[in-house]
Amino acid sequence: MVKMEEKIKICICGGGNGAHVMAGLAAAHARTEVQVLTLYQDEAVVWTEKMKQGDLIIARNNPDRTVEEIKAKPAVITKDAGQATQNADVIIFCVPAFAHKQYFEAIAPYVKENMSIIGLPGQPGFEFQCLDILKDKARSCTILDYESLPWACRLAEFGRKVDLLATKDSLIGSLISGKSQPKHDPVELLQLIFGEHPILIKGNNYLETVLMVKGFAHPALMYGHWMNWDGKPVEEKPLFYQGLTEFAASVLWDVSQEIVNTAKAISKARPEVTMENVEHFESWIIRNYRHTIQDPTNLYTAMKTNTAYGGLVHPMQEISPGKYIPDFHHRYLEEDVPYGLAVTKGVAQIVGVATPCTDKVITWAQGHLGKEFLVGSELKGKEFKDTRAPQAFGLNTLDDLLSLM
Repeated sequence: MVKMEEKIKICICGGGNGAHVMAGLAAAHARTEVQVLTLYQDEAVVWTEKMKQGDLIIARNNPDRTVEEIKAKPAVITKDAGQATQNADVIIFCVPAFAHKQYFEAIAPYVKENMSIIGLPGQPGFEFQCLDILKDKARSCTILDYESLPWACRLAEFGRKVDLLATKDSLIGSLISGKSQPKHDPVELLQLIFGEHPILIKGNNYLETVLMVKGFAHPALMYGHWMNWDGKPVEEKPLFYQGLTEFAASVLWDVSQEIVNTAKAISKARPEVTMENVEHFESWIIRNYRHTIQDPTNLYTAMKTNTAYGGLVHPMQEISPGKYIPDFHHRYLEEDVPYGLAVTKGVAQIVGVATPCTDKVITWAQGHLGKEFLVGSELKGKEFKDTRAPQAFGLNTLDDLLSLM
């Protein structure tokens, strides 16, 4: 149990939307002290200066449509990993997956036994990379990885205000304990900080979380919208979710089904490995956004009518006034293919599950990224080792994957 009289030190890695919310919620709790580590350019200096103007404000939109302001201030915001992790009990990653390697390498000298390292979310392959970089140190820590960010959120002003648009109803995470004996139960600590929602659910194993992370939705929807693009600029930025076509929804549905098939294949090969929490994207979104979805008939209608997604547009580049082309180097492809789809594809390949729709999306995406991860239907392209697929870390069999549990 979390002992309320103790001051719990939390290091939060990142400087984006989620890191702002996490820093604010954690700092608002009387028994926690927050130390923020942001390595990107001069973000730490800018954020520190902003805090001189007043508290960080989280504008939380509640289900009853009221807006609640939560005000707090992190104790430290720095680019110095040693300072940010000093005496930390918990290190929380709220940073895009492409930056994880940089943060793991930065904190590596300062990681101590019994720390908890949390991916919020970790994204597929978080555990592989953590164990690869931290090596034996990771085995003396608790590694906790959640399926997604707990909230839909958007920065209103860097370092000063963030809008918390919606909170997920529940969140499933996996835990690798190793030899760790943490001072504070990391799941209880997070629940204490979050409050009533999201309800944190402990999954059965880390492979569930690898297959549950929903980053695959972005490349699937990009493919569904732009696969037949004629190269001509458009005059408006298309809505990403609420402008969804039925074809794009069908692509997402098929990719999600291939991931569900992969989970079933793991349990069939090893009945003792429970994968029951890997659910289809359709049921997941309807469950998590039940307060903001107006028509939950199916995946297409649920995404089209989800008010939490209101106004979100495709990543675009303005090449001249009022003329836009898709940004294929946005994180929706740059991150969510090598640190998302390629990982689930790697697991599917290990257990012999065919993934024709996933293969189409990866092949299309890698062409726009100028990379080669996939050759035919196999992860053996020139850059596949730049992904977090298990094969990139020498994990080539189901036994290899299960040995990490």
